[in-house]
Amino acid sequence: MENRLNINQVEPQAYKAMYALEGYLASSQLKKSHKELIKIRASQINRCSFCIDMHTKDALKNGETAQRIFLLNAWNETDLFTDEEKAILAITEEVTLVHQQGLTDETYKAAEKLFDEQYIAQLIMAVVTINAWNRIAVSTNLGVEIKVDPSFTNDPHPTLQPTN
Repeated sequence: MENRLNINQVEPQAYKAMYALEGYLASSQLKKSHKELIKIRASQINRCSFCIDMHTKDALKNGETAQRIFLLNAWNETDLFTDEEKAILAITEEVTLVHQQGLTDETYKAAEKLFDEQYIAQLIMAVVTINAWNRIAVSTNLGVEIKVDPSFTNDPHPTLQPTN
């Protein structure tokens, strides 16, 4: 897939505004693990390979387990996620797929039992922000480069590894 324009080069003020949102989120109360779950799950829904690659690597570096990342698409079918994380993932899905039903009263009320208004507002802003990044990456064909791992050169079916 060929990359399209580089919005950061063509419209640097737009990227400056996006980075301002990232700065806001960095100074928020949101736990790093919560932010990474939001980023990965929204990126999965939006089929943003660039962001999935980036944020799964970040999550692993920050102590997330591979098993939980592998099962993130089925978070509601496992006991690997806490009630807080399940509420966050439900918010992430409903805000990301806002055209389906929006953030439902049921999901919002469940979140209110676990978080204060400020944390809920920050969660929503985190979802909004990664959705914006996903749309930029997908619209500009910002993909993941694939390379063959040289340690598998004798293998007739080499393992493809994302570049770092």
